[in-house]
Amino acid sequence: MDNEKYSNYPLSISAILGLIEANDIAIPEIQRPFVWKKTQVRDLIDSLYKGYPTGYLILWKNPNVKLKDGTISSGKKVLIDGQQRITALMTAVAGRTVFNSEYQEERIKIAFDPIAALSGEPDAEIFAVATPAIRKSKRWIPDIAELFKTSYSPFDFIPQYCEDNPGIDQRTLDRIITKLKGIANRMIGVIELSENLDIDIVTDIFIRINSKGTALSQGDFVMSKIAADEKHGGNTLRKVIDYFSHLAVVPSFYDYLASHDTAFAATPYLQKLKWLKDDTETVYDPECDDVIRVAFMHKLKRAKLSDLVSLLSGRNFETREFNEEIVEHTYEEFTEGVMNVINEYNFKRFMIAIKSAGFISSRLVNSNMALDFAYTIYLLLRESNEVPVEDIKRYVQKWYVLSVLTGRYSSSPESAFARDIRRIRESGVVAILKEIEDAQLSENFWNVALVQNLSYTSTNNPTYLVFLAAQIFFNDVSFLSNNVPVRELIALGGDVHHIFPKQYLIDHHFDKSLYNQEANYVFLDRPVNISIGKKGPNVYLKEAKERCLKGDSEQTGLVNSIDKLYANLETNCVPLEAMEMDFNSYETFLDKRRKMMAAKIKKYYYSL
Repeated sequence: MDNEKYSNYPLSISAILGLIEANDIAIPEIQRPFVWKKTQVRDLIDSLYKGYPTGYLILWKNPNVKLKDGTISSGKKVLIDGQQRITALMTAVAGRTVFNSEYQEERIKIAFDPIAALSGEPDAEIFAVATPAIRKSKRWIPDIAELFKTSYSPFDFIPQYCEDNPGIDQRTLDRIITKLKGIANRMIGVIELSENLDIDIVTDIFIRINSKGTALSQGDFVMSKIAADEKHGGNTLRKVIDYFSHLAVVPSFYDYLASHDTAFAATPYLQKLKWLKDDTETVYDPECDDVIRVAFMHKLKRAKLSDLVSLLSGRNFETREFNEEIVEHTYEEFTEGVMNVINEYNFKRFMIAIKSAGFISSRLVNSNMALDFAYTIYLLLRESNEVPVEDIKRYVQKWYVLSVLTGRYSSSPESAFARDIRRIRESGVVAILKEIEDAQLSENFWNVALVQNLSYTSTNNPTYLVFLAAQIFFNDVSFLSNNVPVRELIALGGDVHHIFPKQYLIDHHFDKSLYNQEANYVFLDRPVNISIGKKGPNVYLKEAKERCLKGDSEQTGLVNSIDKLYANLETNCVPLEAMEMDFNSYETFLDKRRKMMAAKIKKYYYSL
């Protein structure tokens, strides 16, 4: 029936593996890292051997596509749930290699103990992950895949095993091995989603069913979709995205990739990734979802990844038909978008814009969403010539900082992306940025909302992170230091400290929610921290002032002139009144400093 969302039927494991081998069912994640533990593979084989249920597989038949000559091309079936189970069977039973978490190929070999199987004991260890000790044992069959090969001969194997293990006879061993090989005939339930289902629904089903196992996203669905499309080069494009994301984190993987994936190495894409072998960037390491999103947004001017799946399937949003021309056009645009994202010049120029705005460390970034859209802005401006090349950096910086300060992409980011892309498509980046500034960056925002946003305890609060970026942007010297900049302390992974020392406030009965306030946080060098100790600011700041007035420079690294002291306090948004403040004035101090921090952030934004 046309309105049925799915059908279900059983298939044997051997039939499923055969269909995959014949390419009738696409299992796109076979070349992505296998996330199951080896013991999970063992447990799956054990469950099949004992006849336990092992869940359903879910297939989605891609929509049929109208070709240019008017004929219909039948869509391929894609496995969208059960990929880990099937991959486990392909490596354990069919002897295929899988990629481990380091993107290196390996076989997961499951060993079988016929004598334990014969015992009938419920807790007997019948299967195990093969180890050196098991491989040396004559009792264990170290790799069950050998038994499933067409070259397997019971006439050679069984007599030899029984000779090595006199406690079991040939007939009994043959019966046990026949039962093991019966795994191939075990039936697994298959649910096949209708090709007539709206792709939004299929995407939703994909995410929901996979949320119970390894967490997956819409980006994973896109990867599954393109990996199954060898005709348009989607399988290779998936590798480009996957390898780029992995190399961004593990540059040393390049040499292994070049020598082990010879098919990919033969494509021009390997050279496009070569620059990553020397990459040291850690502020923004785009994951697969980030690459997909930025490529899609800047080239196809859309943001919903379910729309990308629809376009890759050939959907015409006006006629609701599926056409080959749309598939081809989408792959062309999307591939070009991916190439733009992974391009060395583009990526490095974008990172220069972000880092020169003060975001020099990954600890200053609590989400990639704002970075994704900022990179999209960069690529849009590069492509459109809307502004002079020298002005691109400024617009990228302002869009990024504004979106972080206002939490523009912190909730329902895809909807916010879609809204902004649509407006930019109609009016351009410059005009929309101006509209957003006029609508959101009012005096009330700077003087009230921003001050309130600095009333938290977390060092990951976006507003506080922007304040630190502002200090780096202005090249501020750290608190009470003579010459050590905040930039250096953050880059070296220094710790945040307290202006009113933590122990000082604890001794005066302040709880954690009060002494750990963002307005009490400051970066300072070790000599400064030692000089402060557990003293209140009314003590240690007076000591600093006296030292400066005397011109005492014996304590290396500490601020040593009165002018520098006053400038340092202003730079770090510490009110001069703090020199007279003890624990009784702590909350007054917090209020004053929050206002100074908000003012600094405002000055910073309009300096970009």
